[in-house]
Amino acid sequence: MHGYGFASLPLPSEEQARADFYALFARLWIAAPNGELLAGLAAADSIGCGQTSHALDAAWEQLVLAAGIVDADAVADEFNALFISAGTPKINPYASLYLSGFLNEKPLAALRAELTQLGLTRIGGVGETEDHLAALCEAMRLMITGASGVARQQISRQKLFFEKHIASWSSKCFDDICSQQCANFYRRLADFTQAFFIVEAEAFEMDALEMPS
Repeated sequence: MHGYGFASLPLPSEEQARADFYALFARLWIAAPNGELLAGLAAADSIGCGQTSHALDAAWEQLVLAAGIVDADAVADEFNALFISAGTPKINPYASLYLSGFLNEKPLAALRAELTQLGLTRIGGVGETEDHLAALCEAMRLMITGASGVARQQISRQKLFFEKHIASWSSKCFDDICSQQCANFYRRLADFTQAFFIVEAEAFEMDALEMPS
């Protein structure tokens, strides 16, 4: 995903943290992490604070613990077993498939139109379509941070995108991942991503209630 425009003012720390987590999701859901990324994740601090949920803290701790135990080759094998196949992969993390039952259907067309309005375009040479979970997380990151040619979006706009294109199907995808016997690291990632999305949804609702009528 790529944008054209800029946003120069620094983000509030909470918004930067949200953007950083979306960046992590975009990286981990598109390809298996290398050894350097696993080591960095294993050394990550707790995210515990009064503003986060116990479920989010616990899921993060499990992901960090898993990153410190598994090696990169094992995670690569797991990623391939889950998401890569000469036939039909065990897991296809695409919104269109979960929302319509088929890949490249109307949900993808609607998403593309919305991304165009936001100034976001698919990077040339990328095999995955824009409704892949990783691409949607990258879109959320760019809506938070802005980029060259991409304006930062208001929370209300982020909420609409999140609810329509991510929350509407992702929990079922995470359940499918967790049901796979070969899922180890990616089970922990699914649990943490789901916990993060729950906190996001709750925060969006609180913001909506606080908006002046």
